[in-house]
Amino acid sequence: MTGTQIQTKKRVFIKTYGCQMNVYDSDRMADALASDGYEPTDSVESADLVLLNTCHIREKAAEKVYSELGRIRVMKEEAARQGRQVTVGVTGCVAQAEGPEIARRAPVVDLVVGPQSYQHLPKLLREVAEGRRAVETEFAIAEKFEQLPAATRAQTRSRGVTAFLTIQEGCDKFCTFCVVPYTRGAEVSRPAEKIVEEAARMAEAGVREVTLLGQNVNAWHGVGSDGREWGLGELLFRLAEIPGLDRLRYTTSHPRDMDDALIAAHRDLPALMPYLHLPVQSGADRILAAMNRKHKAADYLRLIDRIRDARPDIALSSDFIVGFPGETDADFEATMKLIETVGYAAAYSFKYSPRPGTPAANRDGQVAEALMQERLLRLQKLVLDQQTAFNRSKVGTVMDVLFEKPGKRPGQLMGRSPFLQAVQVDADQSRIGTIGRVSISGLGANSLFGELVEIPGRPVAAPIPTEVAS
Repeated sequence: MTGTQIQTKKRVFIKTYGCQMNVYDSDRMADALASDGYEPTDSVESADLVLLNTCHIREKAAEKVYSELGRIRVMKEEAARQGRQVTVGVTGCVAQAEGPEIARRAPVVDLVVGPQSYQHLPKLLREVAEGRRAVETEFAIAEKFEQLPAATRAQTRSRGVTAFLTIQEGCDKFCTFCVVPYTRGAEVSRPAEKIVEEAARMAEAGVREVTLLGQNVNAWHGVGSDGREWGLGELLFRLAEIPGLDRLRYTTSHPRDMDDALIAAHRDLPALMPYLHLPVQSGADRILAAMNRKHKAADYLRLIDRIRDARPDIALSSDFIVGFPGETDADFEATMKLIETVGYAAAYSFKYSPRPGTPAANRDGQVAEALMQERLLRLQKLVLDQQTAFNRSKVGTVMDVLFEKPGKRPGQLMGRSPFLQAVQVDADQSRIGTIGRVSISGLGANSLFGELVEIPGRPVAAPIPTEVAS
């Protein structure tokens, strides 16, 4: 090919905010754009297309997007002075919630796409190239699942030995603090065969651990290969049959959808890792009712007992909101008591922030900022103490670790324990993608430290099969 015939590929920069589902969506957008001639770049300054994949859960999420767009506007103007055109798009939940407002308020934006419409990205970009501004925020989750292109083997391998796989979107629970039903729509489950096919492709490309995703993942249901209605428990058993797929996880769950089959999977399925994120939000029945959680604290605690009966070593994490409208000192102390009773390995905690359009946003009894901050610090200290105690309990034990990537220093690898803890081990990079027995010898601020253990008759780490490693 002569110099005049060489065509430079277009480059796309995607910045991802928020949850694991946005990470998965960003990857799928990159896959869809690859067939349209775009390759990913880590440099926003070199990009021809900049996409902000946004999250609307936390307070001031939209303002953070507008602030980022201000910086991108300066970059876009500089590129124009150099004779280079840059297209800017906003995707995700802020796009869904505020599409027309983004178009009005931020002239730098050429493209606004909600999370159910990523399959239309190439078509919408052609509209932008023709001089039109594109805004698409229709709810079309099932269509999105069916029409987004699958990742190639090379794309999957480039993302590492662990992967996210969205199996469900939307939520029908309508918690009064949450915007998800309004930005992601009603609950929709992907067909079981499509999930199994995608997981099998991931495993063939070298993925060893898959985390199933959904706004309410344990509400997933579908018709299985045996013609029966499956829930998440049955799906997990089917996925565990895929060769090379050694580990399974799922998030995020709702207590009302933890059925018997899913609890049995935690008992009977070795591939299902002993870590469960099960948000409760509050330990006060009055606040749980105001949140529309439709369960009481005692219901949650009984469920925890059943799960621990099935898998005694399971590590539990949760979400907590402090300062929900009307929360009293007694309500907060009930939450602290629940945390003490359960004993968590991790937790995510937040001050309540009103989300426009949700029922709780305009309620009386909004809690003062200073009081919310005081409560949050107390709660986080209790959770941190529990997390530290859990991590310390693993020192002196031997566990399987999946090595994911190079560690912080030369000659070191970072892996994950079955309990989702980061583990640092001195080992050769050839072990990335393998599972090795590790003796845990120390505890750091954010990870465990250990040494590989030789077991008679078993290699220190099982190698990736040759046909996958190629």
